[in-house]
Amino acid sequence: MESPSTPSGGGLAAHVRAHLSELRDTEARVAQVVLDQGADLVRLSVSDVAALAGTAPSSVVRACQRLGFRGYQELKIAAARQAPAPEPSRDRDPAARALADTIRAGREALDGVAATVAPHDLRAAAELLDAAPRILVVGAGLSGAVALDTAYRLRALGCAVDAPADPLTAQLAASQLTSAGVCLAVSHTGATRSTVDAARRARQAGARVVALTSYARSPLGETADRTLVAGGQDLVFGLETVASRLAHLTVIDALALTLLELRGEPARAALRLAADVTVDHSY
Repeated sequence: MESPSTPSGGGLAAHVRAHLSELRDTEARVAQVVLDQGADLVRLSVSDVAALAGTAPSSVVRACQRLGFRGYQELKIAAARQAPAPEPSRDRDPAARALADTIRAGREALDGVAATVAPHDLRAAAELLDAAPRILVVGAGLSGAVALDTAYRLRALGCAVDAPADPLTAQLAASQLTSAGVCLAVSHTGATRSTVDAARRARQAGARVVALTSYARSPLGETADRTLVAGGQDLVFGLETVASRLAHLTVIDALALTLLELRGEPARAALRLAADVTVDHSY
């Protein structure tokens, strides 16, 4: 793994979260210490981190290397460049606290997008979509809403798009893609079975696959030609994709804008047509 460019702002936290699924148990505990300490990590020695994680200093170094850093010192430099993370709300009003914490989680997720989505990967994904005569967009659960938004935006740019809501129909559509087609698959975990199966069927048909997920290593990522990684920390159990959906929609916006530049006037003409349709349905 190449050493990453040193993240700034919320970049380090986003980078660590994106690679959590790759870490073993002791390494994951080290990563959690890194997330918990934030910029305060600069005050801790490798032995301090090992004690907090309940492991050996050698495991701390190994975790740093698995995260793409040469060692603990390089990780500390990245931590030193971080802006202090905002504190969770301590407001006694549950509604006020929930609103503040939700905004905080969303802001952290958005701040991390620049650390995990490389412009050259975004452009490469847009180029695949631009060249495709047909695009299949798939996503399930809460990622299904992102998939529908993605399909609408691509269609508004003049792309031929299919976005079946039924997972069996999605797999059938994936199997019918040609080698020139593209499957754009959205999954927070990268492990949603129906989404991964559709992506695999698309690959078996010879089509290209673009993945949008929150984790750098996942079954979906292993299937994809291009993987765009963006996401957020779980907010509360059962709402695990709240922050990641904001990050995913941000990436889709950036992907659409890149595609608009690539397609030029035909895309702008399609957007004008979409605007006319929207006006016709407004009072």
